[in-house]
Amino acid sequence: MLTVIQRVSRAAVRVDGEVVGAIERGAMLLVAVERGDVDADAIATAKKIASLRFFPGATPMDRTLAEVGGGVLVVSQFTLAGSLRKGRRPSFEGAELPERARALYEAVAAALRAEGLEVATGRFAAHMEVDLVNDGPVTFLLRSVAGQVQ
Repeated sequence: MLTVIQRVSRAAVRVDGEVVGAIERGAMLLVAVERGDVDADAIATAKKIASLRFFPGATPMDRTLAEVGGGVLVVSQFTLAGSLRKGRRPSFEGAELPERARALYEAVAAALRAEGLEVATGRFAAHMEVDLVNDGPVTFLLRSVAGQVQ
């Protein structure tokens, strides 16, 4: 599972002009479910993000989402699982099939809620417009394989 984590001052996602998810200060997550990902990847991803110290306090990065009262906007982003290795067109052979991808994407959101965080989401498989203000900018790439953060 691949997740792009962006610290944001605000973020929103729209489908057909309607806001379907929005947060103020917090984290914007773009989540890609890859073939072979398991439920443990969703849990490991959520636990790492919930405990990650990437907000300023006494030092530039020493407070968690919960400590700053931050929200999380989770958006499915299958194109992160794409390969640009060959040819001029991306290959998505590494992306999980939609039914399984949806379940694991929703499991990430549920696990973040279980960690006590306020969570908003995009709409799986919809064409979305995402607006965000990256704070810092601070951006990380998180990979989980077989339930272990890499």
